[in-house]
Amino acid sequence: MDRRTFLGSLAGLGAAGIGEAATKPNVLFLAVDDMNDWVGCLGGYPGVKTPNIDRLAQRGVLFRNAHCASPLCNPSRTALLTGRRADTTGVYNNDQFWRPVHPDYVTLPMHFKANGYHVAGAGKIFHHTAGANPPDQWDEFQLQQFDDPWWRRPEWYPWVKKEPNPPGHPFNGIQNFQGEFDWGVLPGRKDEDYGDWHAVRFAGDFLKRKQTKPFFLAIGLWHPHIPMFAPQRFFDMYPDPRLPEVPETDLDDLPPMAQKFAAARRNEHERILKEGKWRDAVRAYLAAISFADFMVGKILDDLDRSPHAKNTVIVLWSDNGWHLGEKQHWHKSTLWERASHVPLIFAGPGTKATGTPRTQTVSLLDIYPTLCELCQLPVRPELEGESLAPLLRDPKAKHKPAVITFNPGNHAVRTERWRYIRYSDGTEELYDREADPNEYRNIAGQAQYDKLKADLRQYMPKTSVPAVPEREDYDFDFRTYTYKLKKKG
Repeated sequence: MDRRTFLGSLAGLGAAGIGEAATKPNVLFLAVDDMNDWVGCLGGYPGVKTPNIDRLAQRGVLFRNAHCASPLCNPSRTALLTGRRADTTGVYNNDQFWRPVHPDYVTLPMHFKANGYHVAGAGKIFHHTAGANPPDQWDEFQLQQFDDPWWRRPEWYPWVKKEPNPPGHPFNGIQNFQGEFDWGVLPGRKDEDYGDWHAVRFAGDFLKRKQTKPFFLAIGLWHPHIPMFAPQRFFDMYPDPRLPEVPETDLDDLPPMAQKFAAARRNEHERILKEGKWRDAVRAYLAAISFADFMVGKILDDLDRSPHAKNTVIVLWSDNGWHLGEKQHWHKSTLWERASHVPLIFAGPGTKATGTPRTQTVSLLDIYPTLCELCQLPVRPELEGESLAPLLRDPKAKHKPAVITFNPGNHAVRTERWRYIRYSDGTEELYDREADPNEYRNIAGQAQYDKLKADLRQYMPKTSVPAVPEREDYDFDFRTYTYKLKKKG
């Protein structure tokens, strides 16, 4: 079996699909990774170059105020793809499996598969480590290819052939730094030599094929996730990047739990500053965003050239945002705007008033029920999101606030104006996003906002289930995709 392929193509098999026209819309499900609002159409970074995502926003519906369900890859993707919040699944971190604890969950791809769709995917859709992406989700799937196979642990990535460190590594010039947190230009590589291009090529090949059933095609790009590698021309777009503003007193009014979240991996922030690499890292993130945008454009062009262009719902999303030193923090894993605000765009059948952004706050949890409605599939009753179809038709439609969870009992509620955070110990933050878009001033302690906080608190989950077992608690066999809990003691 080719190490890049889970299952061989099963296209055309099954009596229900043979010879039938695809009367229901197809779905092109495009994921990017760790992309915050530094996108042209979102305005998070002046001068960022994302022409392809921007043109998708113009031909479709951009949700300007979209937020992940949890600000970390695995819990965010698990929530989106199962339709359930982290406090329902118990998946709160990157080192947990959802499948052995919830074997009866019907995920988004499984639901489409069960309703007559040919379901295919490539790259990072579920979390990228072995055990997170069971092969029965798909009719065909091509696994994520990495730009840094020399770093990948065999027990986490058994399909990856480990390589020795290449000359010039680490490419960011920081010795003895966090292994995956690298950036730069990989010498001697063309666009098509980067790992994500395998997913781009899969999409192009798939869209050229004759389809006898409606399809759900999921393509997950790794960029701009670390390591932030990209061809030189994308770095050349940003010769003098602007650094985020980080006031020295920014953390002074935060409760202890918020201080703890901000301090996670603080050593990486301090090392980047000490080495004088902050501007280089910001430049690399921007380059990785523009490279991701370039690849999104290639996929959109392949769709437009295909016979499926007019009957395909497109949804583009990012799993979470990314700190670049704000709150003296890198990565995600916080309940602030930088970690939760993400691009979300729908285009194609079911969208009206295209090119008009929607300002209502929405959640990535809303994607599952929305695609069900747009594709005339039954909406499963256990889903905890709310369909965006009314907003896709009417820019003035109402929608409930977004709720973001990180670890048990810690939640943020985001409305169009307010961000309210309440931690498991009862401490709080409140930000007026209109007056304080960078969330510098925590006004939760002011009595005049007590009623507002009480109103927003009603949207928070009342309880959080315990965390499911960690990866290390299982013996996982990649060949048979089976999980066995280890005996304790």
